Amino acid sequence: MRVMVVYAHPVETSFNAAIYGVVTETLRKRGHDVDACDLYAENFPAIMSRDERLLYHTIPANRALAAPWIERLEAADALVLVFPTWVFAPPAILKGFCEKVFLPGVAFDLVDGKVRGALRHLKRVGGVSTYGGTRWRAFLAGDPPRKLFTRMLRAYVGPGVPMSFMGCYDMNRNDEARLKAFLERVRAAYSTW
Repeated sequence: MRVMVVYAHPVETSFNAAIYGVVTETLRKRGHDVDACDLYAENFPAIMSRDERLLYHTIPANRALAAPWIERLEAADALVLVFPTWVFAPPAILKGFCEKVFLPGVAFDLVDGKVRGALRHLKRVGGVSTYGGTRWRAFLAGDPPRKLFTRMLRAYVGPGVPMSFMGCYDMNRNDEARLKAFLERVRAAYSTW
């Protein structure tokens, strides 16, 4: 299976980098073809200009917003997002990726004003995120990163596609043992793909 792993953290020594490493390594060991997409290293153009926004609903011209990444997504059989949660949301670069890659005519079609998912080629979707606060704090804030999977991506891929989301909460107080244990949970989860 070809798996596009999208990573969004600017610091190469971060715990998110370790998660990204475990995910990509585990998938490769399982025999998958991994498309490792580091948004910061690739200088993904996250900001949407006025002209780009005006082009957003113009199919297929809107593909110009992020053509290389759209092609990679369309070539993938599965998708994994690895990112931190900052201010109860994904980093701006990942938000920009979602806005410029999950476009009408790519990720969804608008039919009578309703969204109809168009990422039906994806066989599996996963995500791993870190949170500074506790799971309870994320719950009280509505946990938007988790909803990125349970609502938006679910609508794009359809109800029958296996989806998983793992959150490493309380990063502000986690010790080395808890972080290592989380990495092992990530390894175990992706070793079943």
